Amino acid sequence: MADASSHDVKSKPSAKLSRPRRHVVGRLFLLLSISLVLTGCESNDEDIRQIQAQRQESLQRTTTQDHLGDVTQLLDQFMQLNREKASRQLTYHLNQWSRSANAGDSEKRALPEILSTLETLVPSPQFRQQLDRDEYSPADGNLLRDAYVFRKAVLWIDDPIRDDPLLDEWFKQLQDQWSEENLAKLRTASRLFDWTIRNVALEPDQVPLPNIEPAPQFPMGMIWEGTGYRQSDFQTLWRGRGDWQQRAGVFTQLCTQAGIISTVLATPSPEDGSLNPWCVGVLLDGELFLFEPRLGIHVPGPDQEGIATLSQARRDVTIMRRLDVAGFYDYPLSKTDVAQNVALLNVRPEMLSDRMRRLENGLTGDRRLTLFQDADAIARLLDDVSGIAGARLWEMPILSEVYAATCQGIAQRDPRFAFWLLSRWAILEGGDSASQNLSQARWAHLLGRMVDDEAEGTKGARSRYLQQRAPEFDIDDLSINIEIQKQYGLRRDLGMSQGDWNQQLQRIQVMMRLGKRTATYWLSLLQFDDGRFETAGNWFRKRVLSDSQQSIWQASANYNLARCLERSGQTDEAIEVLKAEASSSRHGNRIRARLLDKFRDAIARQAASPSSDS
Repeated sequence: MADASSHDVKSKPSAKLSRPRRHVVGRLFLLLSISLVLTGCESNDEDIRQIQAQRQESLQRTTTQDHLGDVTQLLDQFMQLNREKASRQLTYHLNQWSRSANAGDSEKRALPEILSTLETLVPSPQFRQQLDRDEYSPADGNLLRDAYVFRKAVLWIDDPIRDDPLLDEWFKQLQDQWSEENLAKLRTASRLFDWTIRNVALEPDQVPLPNIEPAPQFPMGMIWEGTGYRQSDFQTLWRGRGDWQQRAGVFTQLCTQAGIISTVLATPSPEDGSLNPWCVGVLLDGELFLFEPRLGIHVPGPDQEGIATLSQARRDVTIMRRLDVAGFYDYPLSKTDVAQNVALLNVRPEMLSDRMRRLENGLTGDRRLTLFQDADAIARLLDDVSGIAGARLWEMPILSEVYAATCQGIAQRDPRFAFWLLSRWAILEGGDSASQNLSQARWAHLLGRMVDDEAEGTKGARSRYLQQRAPEFDIDDLSINIEIQKQYGLRRDLGMSQGDWNQQLQRIQVMMRLGKRTATYWLSLLQFDDGRFETAGNWFRKRVLSDSQQSIWQASANYNLARCLERSGQTDEAIEVLKAEASSSRHGNRIRARLLDKFRDAIARQAASPSSDS
């Protein structure tokens, strides 16, 4: 398109020629063309064909770039747009790019062998249909959106300021033993894991459910709000809450975008062969390094130093034994239990398709995303690791999609279920101005845009979070102060009774407080991400954990307060906070407290180093 438009601009002066002069020019071009034909200049013909081919290639390349540029822009502004419309536009531009780049391929390739591990959920013909098509669908647009936000998050999370102080001395010892590339990847993996634990508040496997009769029924053996599939990896990252398997999903997604092979490890049941996931392994140099998302900590290596590998856990009885907390908690697996594992790959079936491979190849430079996975090749690498008895695709991506679709179907039939489904995250996913502001703040946070961009005229996460923190007296007076109602864009519809209006204002007050407390918690995390550990600690203690500000973020705020204290050199107080925590994180918190006590000198040295708080 760019070449065509520039050609039009260059040709405009000819429009000013008089009609006779245009006629003469036309005759000259005609005579020139005839003379070229009559002379039979094959070399000139070849030159012309080359010029035309080059122009066509240039035009094609420019058009492709434009469509992928539109795709990137849509992804960048996704939360500012109508989600449904943005999804349609993504699909349109992807298909336009595919056609203009001649990216389609009619050749039928064999299905990846690893797909057979999901045949109990989806028959092979359905996979064949899904993987063979060249056309992009809204589901592909969702995959692209997910990859985009995970990739953007990796780019700013992977920073030395987010190193876990428990691993600082161990990494220094590895510098002379490891290649620079492998050491950098393991550092990156540890940062991504630590960020996941701090930013995804741990929910229990079983969560309280509303009293809806009859209880919703789900296919494929799923239950209402079951572990692992009750929300997608994107929703877990987006909402900042999830169970331990969803934490594993977020961590492995981050690893994928960082170019690191990771897998969920599961032990097979000796009775029926069913799989019991227990941790995430990161593959480097033929070893799987272990990260435990339920405990929220890497599995400590020999003598509790560094990160244990699967081979160490299989031969050293103390590795698994030290996941116990004497007198409090026993870890359910032993050295014998983890002797054999199945590697579960967190890969959506769309990522095995040729259209995603072609699209990944088309996104270069700053636009680069990981959209395609050679799962068979990854499976072979994992099969070579001692203690791995085969690799499979993890069923969670498919189960979460089926679960979400089933919930939508139930909501269309049952208003009570629809209210429950929509109200849980209305503060972030609703249509009002407050939830839209919070969603844009969260999006900016995940993309790493913490401060305002004056040149672009856009607000960063910090400003939007602060904007969400309405004064308590405004919220209290909302029902009686018309001026405050106008300030927040509230108006009473014609014909609405006073009672209905009062109930609506009360619901809005509840939502304003929930939105404010969530924004306050995320703003506290942002302070930590900025390296302002003392400031973040004050925010967690005084604004999130205040008795007047009780919220769903209490347990995670306590954990993050302890992390702020350890980074500020207040190790004893950090240990006390971790031991006092009584939530579902208490087992892992006790292990971290034990490690803090063991490595307090190294942590104190790191806390004394310059930081952005100084």
